[in-house]
Amino acid sequence: MDLRQLQHLICLAETGSFSRAAEQLHLTQSALSRSIQALERALEARLIDRLGKRNELTPLGEVVVTHGRRMLFEADELKENLKRLAQGGLGSLRLGLGSGPGALLMTPLLSHMAREHPQVRVSVSRGPTELQLQMLRERQLDALVIDLRRVVPADDLQIESLIELRAGFICRASHPLAGRRSLAFDELLDYPIATTPLSDEVARLLVDRYGVQAHPERLASLRCEDVSSLVDTALNTDAIFMGVQAAARAHLQSGALVVLPLQPPLQATARFGLITLRGRTPSPVMHLLRQFVDQHLCE
Repeated sequence: MDLRQLQHLICLAETGSFSRAAEQLHLTQSALSRSIQALERALEARLIDRLGKRNELTPLGEVVVTHGRRMLFEADELKENLKRLAQGGLGSLRLGLGSGPGALLMTPLLSHMAREHPQVRVSVSRGPTELQLQMLRERQLDALVIDLRRVVPADDLQIESLIELRAGFICRASHPLAGRRSLAFDELLDYPIATTPLSDEVARLLVDRYGVQAHPERLASLRCEDVSSLVDTALNTDAIFMGVQAAARAHLQSGALVVLPLQPPLQATARFGLITLRGRTPSPVMHLLRQFVDQHLCE
């Protein structure tokens, strides 16, 4: 038995087809079949039931696949750690950022690493939470900093809560609604609402507080993952940004943007967290990332 045979069995289990597995593995079907047969001989057990065109794992095959995934994972970790030791440096960082953390961290992090740790290779990915979680699981990313309300907990994820940041409705200082002491929610509906995709939890909070018209599917007329673009839109138009106030910190401090005094207040937060794969050995640069996030992810 070798790791390649385990990889072949796992791919066959995931695709359910010798032809699709062989294509993914860049093998002929006969070569893949010989590899599976060799693994069955080594373990002295049948691993695949061939039912016509369908191929299903036997109960023992399921056990082998479960342990095989763990063995391949640990083998990859060993290779990565040996590579880091041979390089003698901090390694590299492949980081996924959610919409809010991206607005707060991306430029400061890239600038910090360029100044203080120019030898570290840094790659930052932005995109939907579901896609970033998939990339983390496929080892294309080392860590994520995202809104935890959009993450379903799972056994393979190491989730660390970092901070909760206030959310609000924000517009430019010259907006028709700016300067009012109090606003009803209905008054916002005359203007475009710009926001990121929101979790079901936040959607329920909005509906409970302001009624069905506040559901994001009805409320949001401008939606994207890039918070900086949404903030800029609010800065240059009559659109109202709904999201983390810290993302507009500089414009709020300068007075170019203002938080609208909604009654009742929104009283919502974004809960940001750091996510890594459970059991994966962190690179030395992860310690630097954790320090940086603690210092910069704040109100």
